[in-house]
Amino acid sequence: MLNKKIQAHFNPERFQGWGKSKNYFEGWYFKLIDDAGKHALALIPGIAMDESGKGHAFIQVLDGKNSTAQYHKFPLDLFKPASDRFFVSIGPNEFSDDHIKLDLEDLKGHIQIEGKASWPNPWYAPGIMGPFSWLKFMECNHGIVSMDHRLKGLLRFKEQDIPFHSGRGYIEKDWGSSFPSAYVWMQSNHFEEDSISFKCSVATIPMLGTGFTGFICGLYVRGAFIRFTTYNFSRIKKLIQTDSGIELELINPRYHLTVKATNGQTALLASPIQGAMEGRISESMTASLFIRLVQRKTASVVFEGHGKHAGLEIAGAFGELLNAHKKGRK
Repeated sequence: MLNKKIQAHFNPERFQGWGKSKNYFEGWYFKLIDDAGKHALALIPGIAMDESGKGHAFIQVLDGKNSTAQYHKFPLDLFKPASDRFFVSIGPNEFSDDHIKLDLEDLKGHIQIEGKASWPNPWYAPGIMGPFSWLKFMECNHGIVSMDHRLKGLLRFKEQDIPFHSGRGYIEKDWGSSFPSAYVWMQSNHFEEDSISFKCSVATIPMLGTGFTGFICGLYVRGAFIRFTTYNFSRIKKLIQTDSGIELELINPRYHLTVKATNGQTALLASPIQGAMEGRISESMTASLFIRLVQRKTASVVFEGHGKHAGLEIAGAFGELLNAHKKGRK
């Protein structure tokens, strides 16, 4: 068991819950957009165990274009994770970083995943959490499996065939006991320029009886990862909620990032509270993003573009996040 835990720690995409028996959740988020952008699906497989140890496995299916969601529940013993790689099966359904196999009542098929763009993973700061990955009392941990990749295959969804010849996908994950009490999450890898992907989350982080506002943002552009995080000398210059969405500005020693997120139609997803999937969050897969990245020294624009088929969640009391703007102001 100890070896499984150690290997998992240095490979955040793998199952992390070895030895957990209560007050725990773990789930992966697979985003699938077909070639023409007519279909947007999010698949969320995982497990949940409440404070008494009662648990189950699940697969949530979000139909982004129709703004509906389904929650498929399975006995916990049908959840089978591999210890030496990222692979999870829930009954006949399979999820990994190279394929998805689905055999649900109204969603069946097989998808191949090719050309993953993985977040840098140095041994001293595994995954997107960086040095925070070593803090085992974190309420919620976050990981990136792939910022961008190609999808090939065929899905049969609600009696309709959805072909993927050159679709696009994104994979991330969360694990711990509960989602943050307040957070903003956004993501798109459909910009005018190919092979561009952006994700950002800003959240309240409880710690040792108090808390702080943490953030993890990454722009994958032209083969490079440009990161703005709590732990890499970045700070929030602006964070406001508007009638249409979110406006955000981040600064690190080299770059200034401006983001405007415009909401779309939303659907309700189940979310964890102390390991039980009793919370509810609204997510859009039809949001849009505008991103501008400027090099501070030269004031030159490194990248500017509009992201479509964007995911956007604004959860909890937004006022809890506003101290980030106050602390980050010059």
